[in-house]
Formats: sequence, C-alpha cells, structure tokens
Amino acid sequence: MAEQQWMLKRNCSISPRQLARFYASLCFVSLLLATIFTLGGAWLVLVFSVVELSAVGAAFLYYARHACDRECIWLAGNDLVVELVESDRTRQLRFDISTLRIEAPGLPSALIRIRSGSSQVEVGRYLPYYKRREFASELRQSLIRTGCN
Repeated sequence: MAEQQWMLKRNCSISPRQLARFYASLCFVSLLLATIFTLGGAWLVLVFSVVELSAVGAAFLYYARHACDRECIWLAGNDLVVELVESDRTRQLRFDISTLRIEAPGLPSALIRIRSGSSQVEVGRYLPYYKRREFASELRQSLIRTGCN
C-alpha cells in the first residue's frame, strides 16, 4: 500500500540560524553606539542597551526554539501515525485506522481531533480555521480510499 504523508508546520520567514546572525549584528551595532555614548559621559545608555538586547534576545530565543515545530501525519499500512514536534520534545502516536474517527473543528479556535479507542490527539494548530476543515476532509477521504473507514 502506498504511504501518504502530510507535514503541517509553522510559516517561518526566518530560520533560527539567520535569526542568530541578525541578532549578533544588532548587538554589535547597539553596543558600539552605546559604548560611544558611554565614553561621552552618558553611561546610562549602555545600561539600557544591555537591558534592551537582553529582552530582544529572550524573545528571539523563544521564537527560535519553536520555529521548527511541526505535525507530521502519515498512513502506514493499517496505522495512522501522528508525530508532534514541539521545541525539543517529540511525541509519536499510532492509531489503528479500522477504529479511527476524525472530528473536524466546529469553532474557529478548535483543532482537528483524531480518536481511536481511548487514544486521541489534536492536530492542525499551524493551519488557519478554513484549512483545518479542508485537511480533516482530505484525511477522511484518504482513509475511505484505503477502504478502512
């Protein structure tokens, strides 16, 4: 049986490596200017520059840790496999497709719920609402094509 796969991930405009380079250049320019002002007697500029760069660095670190988050879903034989990658944690769940239920979101903030027996997982956090409903429908159609649902 052919394997079908979906990759749902964040729409990131800058990679963590590019962000690190940008942050290093930002620090260089900001600290250079702060040092010039400090040598001119305005030492408080250096203090505020360090506080500002620390706050921006914390925000960039949070962004970089979650830039590669994703949800990977694929059909493999008689199983639907869902792999969730969030920051440095990876969780993989297997669902038997003969008892699988796909619940499309009813509210704009709701996610797609995948259930099989007592196991369940919510996916679609990186899709807009209208795309979640489309994805749930596509997933259902793929399960019907396999003849198991």
